[in-house]
Amino acid sequence: MNFNLASSPHQHIKRNTGQVMRLVIYALIPGVLLQTYFFGFGTLIQIVLAVITAIVTEASILELRKRDFERSLKDYSAVLTAILLAISIPPLAPWWLIVIGTFFAIAIVKQLYGGLGFNLFNPAMAAYVMLLISFPLQMTQWLPAQSLAQYGHSFTDSLFTIFTGFTQNGLSLNQLQFGIDGTTMATPLDTVKTQLVKGLTYTESLEFTIFDSSIYSLNVAWSWISLGFLVGGLGLLKLKVINWHIPVSMILSLFFVATVMSLVDGDRFASAIFHIFNGSIIIGAFFIATDPVSASTTNKGRLIFGAAIGFWVYVIRTWGGYPDAVAFAVIIMNMAVPLIDYYTQPRVYGHKAGAKVRKK
Repeated sequence: MNFNLASSPHQHIKRNTGQVMRLVIYALIPGVLLQTYFFGFGTLIQIVLAVITAIVTEASILELRKRDFERSLKDYSAVLTAILLAISIPPLAPWWLIVIGTFFAIAIVKQLYGGLGFNLFNPAMAAYVMLLISFPLQMTQWLPAQSLAQYGHSFTDSLFTIFTGFTQNGLSLNQLQFGIDGTTMATPLDTVKTQLVKGLTYTESLEFTIFDSSIYSLNVAWSWISLGFLVGGLGLLKLKVINWHIPVSMILSLFFVATVMSLVDGDRFASAIFHIFNGSIIIGAFFIATDPVSASTTNKGRLIFGAAIGFWVYVIRTWGGYPDAVAFAVIIMNMAVPLIDYYTQPRVYGHKAGAKVRKK
């Protein structure tokens, strides 16, 4: 007897894993291009190094496990993980940093748990946390936007710096970090957090050079990059590659908590808009927290999962030691996914909520 198998009548879009992963990669392009525009070619070099490391690592491990590595590589999950990690680290970080991080993401976080579909944690974020804890200096050496930099750097300079620590003219990474005013420039989140600890108010912190109204200011640069990732994220929603529950609940949760705290004391707590458009909130909401493997699988669970991430981001940013906090918040909630899914499973059709099966 022959059977014809078809998808459910309500499922109109049929995509395999490789197609989904490629669409997510394409959606990252606007944000990646803007990040490259503002911070130089180091971002693209890091992506290339990460992708090569991810492919070699995944192929080698699958070969050792006697698995079809060619088929597995075509799902593009390793490539996507590599890109997400590469755009999360400083553009001119030393080459070995992205190699170690990507190897950890693929070999330990993904393949050690059994491969795609079995990993408990988001591989890119787990690797990011490992690198940040193990190599805090290298992971925090972000550059000023190129227009604010005292010394510019070309593609060749970026390549030299990543592999040798110096540009072709002999400038060190520390020298490249100097802004036009001769001071080392930190990210907007770092700057505000540092100044608040020193006793300045939030308003006074915004008077620093990186917060001027120029389109090339560091604050505006990060906002443009966030908008680039937002465009890509909205495209994924439009194409129904991801569900709206996690991005919307995550951003609204952060917005609500930040607004309440800002109203309580605007001198000590940053505004909601500042939190959302600085750092990796947008990319975290649309590209990281929505990972289909490590995120919640029910609609109600996704709302809880996203809202909790937004809440933890604010808590860690405000009172913790890490200004961005998205990676830590995602890892914390990855651990809670089994519990969330257990209590948010939809009721089976035809059964009453809480009904018990009667034993005969």
